Amino acid sequence: MEKVFLIRKEKHAVIPAVTHVDGTGRLQSVSKEVSPRYYNLIEAFRQKTGVPILLNTSFNENEPIVNSPEHALDCYLRTDMDMLVMENCVVRRD
Repeated sequence: MEKVFLIRKEKHAVIPAVTHVDGTGRLQSVSKEVSPRYYNLIEAFRQKTGVPILLNTSFNENEPIVNSPEHALDCYLRTDMDMLVMENCVVRRD
């Protein structure tokens, strides 16, 4: 996420979470050869929604960034997140 680009006005409503107030967004390219699982996740999201973009943000809530599976689960359990995915482990709320 090293560069900031203007997002087309007609896309602001489609991707509001990644559009800054000035109409820009940070770009992070994902290569299928370098990160195949992440690339395939983005592609699956694109096939389902028509939007080939995922929001990449820090994982924490008023604390240092999550750095272990235990910390991730603790953060998930005390927030309103819908789902926690760690590699092949998926945790969902009932």
